[in-house]
Amino acid sequence: MSVKYTKHFLSKLEDIFAESDYVLRYEKGNFKSGYCVLKDTRIAIVNKYYTTEGKVNCLIDILKSIDIDHKHLSEKNAKLFMELSQTTLEL
Repeated sequence: MSVKYTKHFLSKLEDIFAESDYVLRYEKGNFKSGYCVLKDTRIAIVNKYYTTEGKVNCLIDILKSIDIDHKHLSEKNAKLFMELSQTTLEL
């Protein structure tokens, strides 16, 4: 799957978080990787000053590292999530 660095694709990734148990927040902070995941409280925080490309890359990294129950996702988002979990990012 090719990753698109557009606001529309970013909103698709945000929809996956909206349907999952995780809360996605954009905050300022100096995270070394650009994001922070608090797994016990199920919160993902992304640096709000990142570009769209940086936010997309962060969200894909987070989605690959957390466990999401596919039963809670819509069919469209479950398909996208499965495709993303098999995608490798080339920088």
